[in-house]
Amino acid sequence: MQGGIILNRKVIRSWALYDWANSAFATTIIAAVMPTFFSDTAAKGLDPGTATAYWGYTDSIASLFVLLLSPILGAIADASGSKKIFLRFFTYMGAISCLLMFTIGAGNWLWASLLICIGTIAFSGGNVFYDAFLTDIAPPEKRDYVSSVGYSYGYIGGGILLAAHLYFILNAETFGVTTTTATQISLASVGVWWFLFAIPLFRNVPEKKIATEKRSAWQWTRIGFQDVRHTLSKITKYPELIKFLIAFWFFNDGINTIIKMATIYGKEIGIGTTHLITALLLTQFIGFPSTLLFGKIAEKVGSKVTLFITLFTYLILVCIGYYMQSAMHFYILAGLVGLVQGGSQAISRSIFSRMVPVYHNTEFFGFFSLTGKCASILGPFVFALVGQLSGSSRLGILSLVFFFVVGIILLFRVNIPKGEKEALDDEEPIINV
Repeated sequence: MQGGIILNRKVIRSWALYDWANSAFATTIIAAVMPTFFSDTAAKGLDPGTATAYWGYTDSIASLFVLLLSPILGAIADASGSKKIFLRFFTYMGAISCLLMFTIGAGNWLWASLLICIGTIAFSGGNVFYDAFLTDIAPPEKRDYVSSVGYSYGYIGGGILLAAHLYFILNAETFGVTTTTATQISLASVGVWWFLFAIPLFRNVPEKKIATEKRSAWQWTRIGFQDVRHTLSKITKYPELIKFLIAFWFFNDGINTIIKMATIYGKEIGIGTTHLITALLLTQFIGFPSTLLFGKIAEKVGSKVTLFITLFTYLILVCIGYYMQSAMHFYILAGLVGLVQGGSQAISRSIFSRMVPVYHNTEFFGFFSLTGKCASILGPFVFALVGQLSGSSRLGILSLVFFFVVGIILLFRVNIPKGEKEALDDEEPIINV
């Protein structure tokens, strides 16, 4: 029980375990192991700056696909009442892409980029439907807390598997394999982990059903486009939601770029692989209690103030990244990321859940994901481009100041509701074809 309101602990744990499951992709594939493997093995023969740029471009291309798909997928799921079906599809897609990463060899940067794109699409596409379950399992006044629980599970799950990967890779010879083979096995194991720990959500988390007729895939696709047009036609009635999405676009761009480019940037400036992965492991275990702490802080001082605290911390992070010279600097950066990353993401998700209409919940979370993916396109692209043009990725990381400052300024202007969202909650979803 939290604050006098009974929460179904089994349902919340099962929902949060999906974050435990797919966070392994975020830690091992996006943040820690794959960036160094990409630089050392997949991009073998390319100079370090080019490898860093190709990594940034790969993420931008994947995010562009997610940007185009997210709102349509959300609308289809809302109309058909089938969030679990879509979440299951993306889970299988992501797991298979990770299993295939075992086949990446020296110089196979294009094949690696393709699998990373597929996995990123699955990871981000699945999160559209995973996030949308938040309104099914928690009342508005408890979503800061429940959202934080999800992110905290993600830190522990991703951290445990990353720790196992680090031990395996560093002691590869003890296990009778090469470091390259140990890394390939670690990448493939993410797919198994993702699949297994997604099962509790599929079994135990209820999905609010709406009355629908049986329709063909083409009809549901038409419905999806129709609902998106409908949402776009009336989204101007949600001025605070629009302002929040724009602010989120900017500051989340900076957050995502730090997460996705930090390791390969550290590799480029000469920090050893062991230090890089160990520091990111530190991020995971600092992130677990910190995310829960920020959930509690939000209940005491409000979501908006809490989000500001995390964003100003990120500005400090960017400055550390620009001047970073040693492994110790990277450890400090990783520790600060762990302190605020989960809190900023959990509070943003909770704020958004209080600003969307009930009957278009998943569709609006599709737009939330779309905004996040917009933020995942420009940031890494600017980082990569500035680094290539200037010959120094340090200027690339300095460019992130712009995204945080603009996001903070815009967030000041957002009026965030404390309870349930208001207008248009009583409107039914459009399902006519």
